[in-house]
Amino acid sequence: MQGGRGPAVLFIHGLGSSGYMEWRRNLEPTATRHRVYAPDLPGYGRTDKPRARYTVPYFARFIERYMEDRGLRSAALIGASLGGRIALEVAFDRPGLVRKLALVNTLGLGRPKVRTAQVMYGLVTIPRFGEAVMGVARDALAWAPRTMIRRFAARYSGASADLTEALDDAYLTDLRDMYAADGYRSAYLSTVRSLVNPRALFGGHHDVTRRLNELKIPVQLIWGADDPLFPLAHAERARALIGKASLAVIKGAGHTPQAERPEEFNRVLHDFLG
Repeated sequence: MQGGRGPAVLFIHGLGSSGYMEWRRNLEPTATRHRVYAPDLPGYGRTDKPRARYTVPYFARFIERYMEDRGLRSAALIGASLGGRIALEVAFDRPGLVRKLALVNTLGLGRPKVRTAQVMYGLVTIPRFGEAVMGVARDALAWAPRTMIRRFAARYSGASADLTEALDDAYLTDLRDMYAADGYRSAYLSTVRSLVNPRALFGGHHDVTRRLNELKIPVQLIWGADDPLFPLAHAERARALIGKASLAVIKGAGHTPQAERPEEFNRVLHDFLG
């Protein structure tokens, strides 16, 4: 997905999402002054779903090739959750490609808080059990009332806002279609199993806090204040460690401020990109 005119801005979605789902309330406002790109990562959305090890470096190489294929010498990268960690990987590996960096409730800036709603991440790493859970989730999306799905999503993400608009019928249809697609289950499980392992859970190789001082570009941290997985303390510590960083805290939002509070999110992003 791409459009608009102006300096390039590339959005990177998080786990279990896609470019057209994650950023659907942010792309048009950004495209008024920028050329926006919002690819689906391999295995997600409408992209191919090859048999592969879906890891952060794998996704980062995809973003680098995506930019090269489109002749983008550099861009502002906007990443949410896992997408933020991928954006960081690109910035560390190919700093010349990244003009500015916005990190939204991003993985890799500290040890996640694992609560009841997030325990499922650990369970799906178990062989066969994970495949069964994904099958149940696919079936539940087909029959569960929309209000029940939104209630579960709010509990998981820490959202306090009404998600009727953020997770409207069109979004839920896209989500159902993605879960039903051939290869999606394998891609999702491969991604989670690369992220949830003993090294990651105990502050291992996905935490890049020690490398943040390498970033010499402008960095905007945008954080939902009520994120139950990546607490605000992660963003506050990152701001102190990055030379050109600023932090915008969006109150009343959880893990996905770009969807829960899009007007405020878009205003912050507009000011940063401007």
